[in-house]
Amino acid sequence: MPIDRARLHRALNPRTVVVVGDKGPDFRWLDNCSEFSGNLYSVQLDEKELPGIEAKGVKNFRGLMEIPGEVDLVICAVPRNVTPFIVADAVKKQVGGIAMYTSGFVETTDPTGIELQGKIAAMANEAGMPLIGPNCLGVYNRQLGVKFAEAQEKGEGGAISIISQSGANGSGLTLGAQRLGVPVRRAISIGNAAVLSEADYLEYLLDDPETPAIAMYIEGIRSGRRFFELLREGTKRKPVIIWRGGRTRAGARAVQSHTASLASDDAIWMSLMRQCGAISTESLEDTVETMAALVLTPRSSRKNLALIASTGGQSVAITDQFERAGFEIPELSQASYDRLSEFFVTIGGSYRNPFDASSTIGRESDNLAKILEILAAEPVIDGVAIELQVRDSEKGTARLDGMLSLLAEYRSKTGNPVIGLVPTGGTMGEQEAVGARARIHVAKAGFPAYSSFRAGAQALGRVRAYYEELGARTR
Repeated sequence: MPIDRARLHRALNPRTVVVVGDKGPDFRWLDNCSEFSGNLYSVQLDEKELPGIEAKGVKNFRGLMEIPGEVDLVICAVPRNVTPFIVADAVKKQVGGIAMYTSGFVETTDPTGIELQGKIAAMANEAGMPLIGPNCLGVYNRQLGVKFAEAQEKGEGGAISIISQSGANGSGLTLGAQRLGVPVRRAISIGNAAVLSEADYLEYLLDDPETPAIAMYIEGIRSGRRFFELLREGTKRKPVIIWRGGRTRAGARAVQSHTASLASDDAIWMSLMRQCGAISTESLEDTVETMAALVLTPRSSRKNLALIASTGGQSVAITDQFERAGFEIPELSQASYDRLSEFFVTIGGSYRNPFDASSTIGRESDNLAKILEILAAEPVIDGVAIELQVRDSEKGTARLDGMLSLLAEYRSKTGNPVIGLVPTGGTMGEQEAVGARARIHVAKAGFPAYSSFRAGAQALGRVRAYYEELGARTR
């Protein structure tokens, strides 16, 4: 029978969670749910594990049927040969759904694993019970504190939700987004997707009023026509970022052994992405950086940017990258240049756009204030990308905070996107560490922050192109 959507909602938004088969000394799954705001129980038969479970203040039962009341989510971490018994009890208990961490199924090509996955999938399908996985990390819900990685945040709100066939990439996308100032509303690691397909999860998130945007890591499509129909219509309502693994021949072989998915021809895939209006990325870094541009900049399809760099050489480099990403770097009006010439007097500096600010901005924030005031009044400018100098930020953030305050004022006044660029030129050691800390600081102030001109240009370019295409599709 079809999977019950109401039960899927219970599993993804649980009030009661039961962890089956967790083991010490770390008790990974019980620890991941230590901030869960609902009822948390354990099912474990191994007597030697019981003291550790009790020490965590979690009540243990010998079976699912013993647990009082409704169970919304079962986290299953038992050996694969035990999974049919857990699924059978979950069916009897009418649980909302199961997130099955257990692996060793079709991804191994082992006949026993293939048979076992077929058996548990048939049981779940017959009962209409959602089974997430197997071979997955399961469910993260920011608001409720259900996690599959310890560092995932608990809190209100959330700007994007994630679907990932890979547990590691699901964790990487979530934690990477958090570092760049993007709160993740929910994440679902789907693994082998034995019962629910990628289309089922996409449909749920497209209909979820608490999910403003979606990011996906997928290796193969089971429900192709349905997936692309949902995507084509869904991207008119919400942006969807998709990073697809296995786009090369060798990558496709790796996909087969990872989640037993079948990778499709890359040219066909990219054509479908364009037709559906999805934002396509190529790596974890690409995807996280695009999330930041999507969430932390005002919606805009306009191309004309003002670029502000710290030196003449950097002004050339930044221009090349943003033009390659589809932006225009226009000259300003003569009236703007007349105003700029009154104070822009750094020897060797340029104020033509790109701005070669040299030492001017780093030492005199009032000059940045004047530049941004002129740009705000300049109708030809649709946004700003600025290289932020952070060499002295380890001594304090006062100068950087002053610049960020001015940029926030410009963004509020104009509604234009602003991104920060903190390149360290491939340096290692303390300088790179300073840059990394500065980027986190910039992100906490509400701006996308990038480690290279290329990364910032491409991330903002993908988002701009999405809104441009969206306008063309919905006119």
